Amino acid sequence: MAVLSDISTHPSTATAAARLSDADPHVRRVAILELADLGEPDFVPQFIAALRDDPSPGVREEAARILAEWEQEDVVATLCGALSDAEQAVRQAAAQSLSELKDAQSARVLLPWMGQSDPFVRESILHGLRELRSPHAFSAAIHSLNDDVAAVRLEAIAVLGWLKDPRALAPLGTRLASDPDTSVRRTAASALGFASCDDDAAVAALLNALSDDAWQVREQAASTLGKLRASVAARALVAALDDAYWQVRLRAARALGALRDRQAAAPIAALLRHSISNLRKEAALALGELGAVETLPALQDALEDGDPDVRKSARIAIAQIEAQA
Repeated sequence: MAVLSDISTHPSTATAAARLSDADPHVRRVAILELADLGEPDFVPQFIAALRDDPSPGVREEAARILAEWEQEDVVATLCGALSDAEQAVRQAAAQSLSELKDAQSARVLLPWMGQSDPFVRESILHGLRELRSPHAFSAAIHSLNDDVAAVRLEAIAVLGWLKDPRALAPLGTRLASDPDTSVRRTAASALGFASCDDDAAVAALLNALSDDAWQVREQAASTLGKLRASVAARALVAALDDAYWQVRLRAARALGALRDRQAAAPIAALLRHSISNLRKEAALALGELGAVETLPALQDALEDGDPDVRKSARIAIAQIEAQA
């Protein structure tokens, strides 16, 4: 049970605080919610005590949620400790609260917990480190790229993606090329989006990923190559327009539009006849980006498409091309 201190002389808050020691866990849970509504930092020690010591999982879970409002060191440390709570709901609530941290100084409290044997703890700590963008997290994230658990590797990649440290590009390329988990490879392909278009190693890793066994990885590789506007990828992206999965074709068309390589005009125009309307729509928009006059007849035919979004995209593309002519 929480140990009460002289936290308020106001009758209503004093009553609520007193109920934190009630034998009924429902009463304690309601009391902690009432105190949380006040938003007073004076009650933080009671919330910490409830998370750490209350015998009721429901009260501990509520305390973990409430503590998301504060970021001082003792709060963050208590939430880290709750990641090992016996109850899954409490662990998840603590992890969610840690993911909402905004103060980069919290990283120094989080990082020592990376040595825990429980992969959920490591995963949650890395998730909490993401948006803090603390350079102190770099080493831990790089080390975690080799973690035995895919979920931990995913979070490590996310941290590196937020940090945008060029030293991470080569390790991310290695994960993209060799990780056994599809989601990890896909996330690595996305994280390489902070590279520059003239980073040969990063572009080469993404080009190789266009041949990955998993279509999700090929899709993301095409998307990232478009984001980088890597002109050397044009030929490979044109080849990806024939991928067995329309999702990959769509991303390849979008990437080629971003590259504005007019040699891709004919194969993209051919996609206007594809059975998937989303792909037809994206093909039309890509042709508008290319500005290729020779595709106007195909786009004018697309004005009769049965899908209104395709027709709208064709009108946009025609206007773009005519404006550039």
